[in-house]
Formats: sequence, structure tokens, C-alpha cells
Amino acid sequence: MVEPAPVQRAPKSCKPQLRPMIAEYDPKRKGVKNDLSDVVMVKYKVDPNEIPVEQQAGSTLPLMEIPGRDIEADEDYNPFDHRKLAHPTSDMDTLIHLLKGSLGSGILAMPMAFMNAGLYFGLVATFLIGGICTYCVHVLVKTSHELCKRIQKPSLGFAETAEAAFLSGPPAVHKFSRLAKAIINWFLVVDLLGCCCVYIVFISTNVKQVVDFYAEKSDWLHHDLDLRIYMVALLPFLIAMNLIRNLKYLAPFSMIANLLVGTGMGITFYYLYQDIPSISDRKPFAGFERLPTFFGTAIFALEGIGVVMPLENNMKTPTHFIGCPGVLNTGMFFVVSLYAIVGFSGYLKYGDATGASITLNLPQDEVLGQSVKLMIAVAIFFTYSLQFYVPMEIIWKNVRHMFGSKKNIAEYSIRIGIVIMTLCTAIAIPNLGPFISLVGAVCLSFLGLIFPAVIETVTFWDRPNGLGRFNWVLWKNLFLICFGILGFLTGSYVSILDIIKGED
Repeated sequence: MVEPAPVQRAPKSCKPQLRPMIAEYDPKRKGVKNDLSDVVMVKYKVDPNEIPVEQQAGSTLPLMEIPGRDIEADEDYNPFDHRKLAHPTSDMDTLIHLLKGSLGSGILAMPMAFMNAGLYFGLVATFLIGGICTYCVHVLVKTSHELCKRIQKPSLGFAETAEAAFLSGPPAVHKFSRLAKAIINWFLVVDLLGCCCVYIVFISTNVKQVVDFYAEKSDWLHHDLDLRIYMVALLPFLIAMNLIRNLKYLAPFSMIANLLVGTGMGITFYYLYQDIPSISDRKPFAGFERLPTFFGTAIFALEGIGVVMPLENNMKTPTHFIGCPGVLNTGMFFVVSLYAIVGFSGYLKYGDATGASITLNLPQDEVLGQSVKLMIAVAIFFTYSLQFYVPMEIIWKNVRHMFGSKKNIAEYSIRIGIVIMTLCTAIAIPNLGPFISLVGAVCLSFLGLIFPAVIETVTFWDRPNGLGRFNWVLWKNLFLICFGILGFLTGSYVSILDIIKGED
């Protein structure tokens, strides 16, 4: 019987102990990172058995000890000075990207959100939820900066921030670091693929309304086809678009989508401000029973947390991102204000007849109104491919090692399979309004509210005065977690009931 090799314990001296550098694939360069600027050096903590906690937890964070410093007391490391960016973005570029990432199809659902909240209550609640979402982004970014200092890494993504928080937090949570990273990645996947399902329903609903109107006047067009037939007809086009693997080739479609959305929203405002009814004709408060639907819809529309960390990590002056006024505050103020204006104006104009998308309320007997529905539908079709790109990257990164030399065939097959899966989900739940609310309640309650609060709490739990006087940080985060869980449970329950009723 062969005896096991003796365990090599870490030396007690301060001599640098360099761990082997592991080559990492760089998708931008299509090669292996091998120069000094690519090497990430991370100080690691050692448990009482002198085994790095990252090894115990199976962390994917690179391990390399930096000699002569105690990371617990090290405040000298500035992660911003160590970021090596080939094309850093300016404050204005970042602001534009933030607006682009936050202004999605959710804005078209805001009038429905106001219908479920009431005119005045919806206005106040939209700014309140927008403020809470913005604050949670602040929490996430500030915590990420703190963790960058601790582990001496220039930048961290959302999932990496969670992993680093659990690794540098209390010893009891070290073993959950990989789980935390995996949970956030998979919530991002479910959230973005859920949005893709919503997009399929949205496109089909708008196209169906236009076709039905003109088919009634035609002798050879069959009108009032089932919505699911339109969804199935989309499948070959969706598959063709999503076989494009290079984001560079999708950029022109993004530009076209932005132009179409801008034009469509301009025409929509033209209709909203014609023959405006009296404010007294609308409910100031719709009732408590519809608030969960409002919450789910509003947070679906407002939450753009998935784009925040990549934007901040690529800034030329990242300190300006969460400063005062800062890029984040400026961008979110415009986003929340625009969403509130659209929601207020849409509900004021159409009242209880407000559709799940405001485009569905536009005049059917006018070419201009019908053209908006088609423009927005085409824009959302192109947006599907961009939204699909991120979850596909996460999924492929975790499964590509299983396919050996047949990676290309496997990737194309997985892409087609996921597109078909989103289509089947949309066919199963063709009720657009509750579907939007369900995605917001399930995914974005966790990503936008609960996870940032948990990450901050774990990060500062064992720091001297890390949770503030009287532990106010802990109580504040408990409130955010409870608020997120309440929104998740009530929003999901009401949305599922509405979906079931719609099917009946």
C-alpha cells in the first residue's frame, strides 16, 4: 500500500511563495493571456490548518501570494491604478451605455404598471423603487471596490464579487463561495432568457394585431390566427439570428434597434398627448391587491443591474461612476423619470383599457400607429439576439469542456436548443402582462435587491465597525432582503394566478 505524500505546509517566513501561473484564455485576443499585465495577483487567507481557503472552497479566483503585506490591513492598494484597458470608456460613453442597457422593452409596460398601482401612487412608487434599485447598485459597486482592495485584483464582475465576498468574509461562509458565484450566474441566465421569452410574446402580439386589422379587410388573408402560430413562425428567424456568435456582427442590429425604438417612442408620445382626459377620471390608488403586479412590472422595467459591473470595470475614471452626481445617479435619474412619464401619460390616456404594452393601444385605423407596432417589434427582435448573447456565454463556458473536438457543432446545437426552449416557454405562457411581472418578481428581486444586500453584509460582517453604529448596515440590509423576498413571493403568486386565469 502506497503511503500518501506528506502535506506541504506553508512556510512561516515572509519570503514570497509564488504559485504556478495558470494560462487563461482571452476571448478578445483569441489567445492565451501570458504577459505581466494579464497576471492577476491575489493574496490568499490561510485557515488554522494553513490551507488556503480558496483551495478548500474550490474557488476559481487565481491564487498568488503578494509578500510583505497583510491584506486585512492593506488600504494602500488602489485597484483603479492597476486596470489595464485597451479601450477605456469616458464618462459620457458610460452614461450612454447605461441608458441603452436600462431603457428596454420594459418602458412599454409602465402604463400597465400604473394601471395596477393608480395614477398618483404609481408615480411616487416608481421613483421609490427606482431609488431603491439605484441604491442597491451603489452598494454592489462599493462592495466590489472594497473586495478589489482586499484581494488586490483590479476589477470584479457581479458573480466574482459574490465569490470574493464569501471567501474574504467570516470563515463559516467560505465553503459557499462557489455556490454564491454559481447562483448569481444562473439567476442572470434565467433572467435574461426570461426576457427573451417576453420578447417573443411581445413581438408576436404586436405583429398579430397589425395582421388581424388588415386581414379583416382582405379576401385572401386569414385573420384572427392563434397567437402561438405567430410565435412558431418566428422560430427560423430567431435561430438564424442567434447562430451569429461574434458580438461585433450584432452591433449594427443594435444600432438599428435603437433608431427604431427612438422613432417609435417619439410617435407614441405624439398619440399620448392628444385629447388627454381629466386626471380626476383616473384612480389615484388602485388597491393593495394589485400592488404585487405593479412591483414585478416596475422592477422588470427599471432593473439594469446586469450591465452595471461591466460598465464600471471599463471606465477611464471609475471613481466618477458612483460619485455625486456621478454617472450612475445621472443615468438612473433620466431612466426613472422617463419611465415615470411614460407610465403616468399612458395610464392617464387609456385608463383601464391600457394594454400590456402601450403600443397595443395605439390607433389601429392609422398607418402611423400601426407602423409603430412593427418598428418596435423589429427592434425587440434584434434585441433578442443581444439579450441572448450573455446567457449563452455563461452556459457555454460551463459546458464546452465536455465536447472535445466537436465544440463548434455542440455550440450551434446548444444555441438552437435554447432558442427552441425560450419559444416553448413563450407558447406555454402567452399572456404578456403577467409574464413580465413574473420575470421581474422572480429574477430581478434577487439580482437587484437581495444579492447586493447579502454581499455587503458578508463582506463587512467581521470587519471592525464594519456594520456601522448599532449595526445599522445589517438592519438596512435585512430590510432590503425582506422587501425583495416580499416582492418575490407576492409578485410571483399574483402573476401565476393571472397567467392561469388568462389560460382559462
